[in-house]
Amino acid sequence: MQLFACGVNHRTAPVAIRERVAFPPDILPRALSDLTGERRLAREAAILSTCNRTELYCNTQEPDAVADWLAAFHGLPARDVKPYLYLLPNDQAANHAFRVASGLDSMVLGETQILGQMKQAAEKAQDAGTLGLLLNKLFQRTFSVAKEVRTATEIGASTVSMSAAAVTLAERIFPSIGDQAVLFIGAGEMIDLVATHFAARRPRRLMVVNRTVERARDLANKFGGEAAALSNLPDLLSDFDIVVTSTASPLPIVGLGLVERAIKARKHRPMFMVDLAVPRDIETEVGQLNDVFLYTVDDLGEVVRAGHDSRQSAVSQAETIISARVHEFMHWMDTRRTVPVIRGLRDHGERLRRHELEKAHKALARGESPEAVLEAFSRCLMNKLLHDPSHALNLADGHEREELARLIARLYNLHGDT
Repeated sequence: MQLFACGVNHRTAPVAIRERVAFPPDILPRALSDLTGERRLAREAAILSTCNRTELYCNTQEPDAVADWLAAFHGLPARDVKPYLYLLPNDQAANHAFRVASGLDSMVLGETQILGQMKQAAEKAQDAGTLGLLLNKLFQRTFSVAKEVRTATEIGASTVSMSAAAVTLAERIFPSIGDQAVLFIGAGEMIDLVATHFAARRPRRLMVVNRTVERARDLANKFGGEAAALSNLPDLLSDFDIVVTSTASPLPIVGLGLVERAIKARKHRPMFMVDLAVPRDIETEVGQLNDVFLYTVDDLGEVVRAGHDSRQSAVSQAETIISARVHEFMHWMDTRRTVPVIRGLRDHGERLRRHELEKAHKALARGESPEAVLEAFSRCLMNKLLHDPSHALNLADGHEREELARLIARLYNLHGDT
C-alpha cells in the first residue's frame, strides 16, 4: 500500500502546459481505466483536473511509471512535462491533498470551490471502480480535515474569488459595468459564479451562449438575461463589451479571425475578455490585438493575492491542524501494513482450534467424560499455540534470544508476571 500523488498546478506550470495535460470530463473514465487496467500501473487511482491543476492520486508501486503515463496519455514527450511536475510520496501526498482541499494551495487562498471539485474527483473514481480502501480513506479524511480547517480558522475570511477578480479587472477597463453588455460563453459552475458577480453590477445587457440552449436559458433566467446557441456566436460577439468564457472544449472556440471581425464591427471600441477555461477557449493571438484586453486564469492572480497577507495567521493555524492529521493518517497506513500478518496469525490459530475441536467431538462421541475432554482440549490447544514462539526462543542465541524474549514478553503482556 503506497500512496503517491503527482501533477502540475498554477504554481509550477503556466496555463499553456496545464491545458495540455488536462482531463476533460468525457475522457476521465477512459483515463482512470487505462491507469489501473492491464498494465496495473496503479491499484487505485483518482484524477483531479481543474483550471488551476491536474493531479493524480494513486495506490501504486510504480510512481515513476505513473508520472510518465500522465505525459504519454496526452501524447506528449515526458521531457515536456517533467520540469513542471511535482512527485509526492506517502505523507507528502496526504499533506498535499489536505492543503488543496482546505484552500491553502489555491490561487485564491481559502476558496471553497476546490473542495467540491475534489469530491467530484472521488465520485468519478468511485463510479469508474478505481477507488479502493486507501484512496477512499484518503479522500474521506481529506474532506474531514478541510471542514475542520474552515471551522477552526479564518482561512476563508476576506477571500477574493476568481469570479470577483474578473469584475475587478473589468472595472479597470470600463468606468461602469452598468453601461456595458456582458456575454458568457458556457453554462457551467464557473460561469454561474462569475455571472453572479457581474449581474450584481446590473449591466445593461447580459447573455449566456452554450452548445445546449436549454442550459443557457436556465442560467440566463436566473439573472434576467438572454440565451442563445453557441452556433450564433459569430453574429453576436460584436454586440458585447465584456466576454467571459469557460467551457470544456478541448480546442479554442473563439479564434483570432472571429474577434478581428467583431472588433472591426465595433469600430475598435475596446473589448474585455476573460478566458477561465483550461484548455483555453480563446486563441492566445487574440491578446495581441490592440483593442482587446484578454486575461487568463493566471492573469487573475495579481488581484486574488491582494488579501493574502491578512490571513497568514489563519494559514499557520491551518498548517498545524493539517500536520497533526497527516500524522494520524500515516499511522493508519502503517497499521494497514500489518493486516496480512494479523490475518495469517488468526488463520493459523483458527486451524489449530478446529483440529483440537474435532478431536474433542470424537472423544465425546466415544463416551469420555466432558470434564476430561475439556481439560485435554484446553491443554492441547495451549501447547500448540505456544509451541512456535517457544521453539523459536529455544533455537535463538545471544542478542537474538534477548530480542525475542523482549518481544514475546511484550506480545503476551508478561511484564507484570516476570
